[in-house]
Amino acid sequence: MDPQTIIAKRIAEELKDGMLVNLGIGIPTQVANFVPAGMRVYFQSENGLIGTGPVPEAGMAAPFLTDAGGRPVTALPGASTFDSAMSFGLIRGGHVDVTVLGGLEVDQCGRLANWMIPGKMIPGMGGAMDLVTGAKRVIVAMQHTAKNRPKIVRECSLPLTSERSIDLLVTELAVIAFPDRRATLVELSPGVSLAQVLAGTQAELVIPDYLQAASCNA
Repeated sequence: MDPQTIIAKRIAEELKDGMLVNLGIGIPTQVANFVPAGMRVYFQSENGLIGTGPVPEAGMAAPFLTDAGGRPVTALPGASTFDSAMSFGLIRGGHVDVTVLGGLEVDQCGRLANWMIPGKMIPGMGGAMDLVTGAKRVIVAMQHTAKNRPKIVRECSLPLTSERSIDLLVTELAVIAFPDRRATLVELSPGVSLAQVLAGTQAELVIPDYLQAASCNA
């Protein structure tokens, strides 16, 4: 299984029936593919849609139906469309249960950098700052390293998206939470050792006894 699929499948396990969920561009968009059958999750897009459906079949895309990244989507029966002012009112008003965002860096306090690389042209911040500040729960979907360099760092070198700590980070190697703004390893991906996680992480991790014991018994 490729790393992005591992990440998206694990994050889908965090969703619950009836949630209003915002998915960022990149890996987060794949989370919708793994929502369990029969579970009602309402996906919201910053550009004004609740009830986002799957990518349309070839030739069936509607030019006015896109996600926040401009990718064609469909609208499920009962979907609601509205202007961006209403959409950001939902986000800033704390009505989004979960947002899933991509990341460039996450520091050991849980602060996210995901909107700018100095000197490079990338899409820009979009609604990331509003989502990290306003969503009830913030989950980051991010590969553990990039070009063999850790992305979970002691301190972000890129501009921060928000001072607020994220709630959960899911990589292809591990799941990390941030209680009291401390990076805490809570789960290893199947077949992954503690040594692998530590080798790919610059930040200092709090490691619970149950994971220490599992590593010793491996």
